[in-house]
Amino acid sequence: MLFQEIVICGCGNPLFADDGFGPAVVEELQKLDLPENVKVIDAGLGGPHFLFTLLAQSDEPVKHLFIIDIADFGGKPGDIAIISPDDLPPGKYRDAHSWDLVEPIHQLKNRVKIDIIGCQPKRVSEPEYEIGLSEEVTEAIPRTVQLVLKMIGVNHGTTIIDLREEGEEGTCSKIAGA
Repeated sequence: MLFQEIVICGCGNPLFADDGFGPAVVEELQKLDLPENVKVIDAGLGGPHFLFTLLAQSDEPVKHLFIIDIADFGGKPGDIAIISPDDLPPGKYRDAHSWDLVEPIHQLKNRVKIDIIGCQPKRVSEPEYEIGLSEEVTEAIPRTVQLVLKMIGVNHGTTIIDLREEGEEGTCSKIAGA
């Protein structure tokens, strides 16, 4: 089976500073022992368009799709927001190859519950290469992992604490559209 009931998809390019947020969250999630009905995918750059199109055409029983990416929603760098597919204006969410991701997401939304978890970036260096996330976005990774685990009903207890510095709170600083 290509997909599971829950698909967690990290989008972005680690070569462009904070655009690597989605893959960084996926990397942390892949370290965890998740239930068999959860599939974690690093969709990378052009992959999201093909992945969402494939999901839209699939007969497999995907029930919940999480898209993890950067999003400019007017927050402070490192803020997290849950964004509804209905809040995506046509043509405003594109992959690195300028393919519109809104259309395949809208094709899916009536069959699959979709949550877009966006992190407000501090900097995206495209077209210049800059490897590494800003401090604010790096600090959002464990909060995002914890949020995803909560949303899928998984409690990993101390595993999440181990992902962040001791004493740091693991809460979302902003949740919009929920």
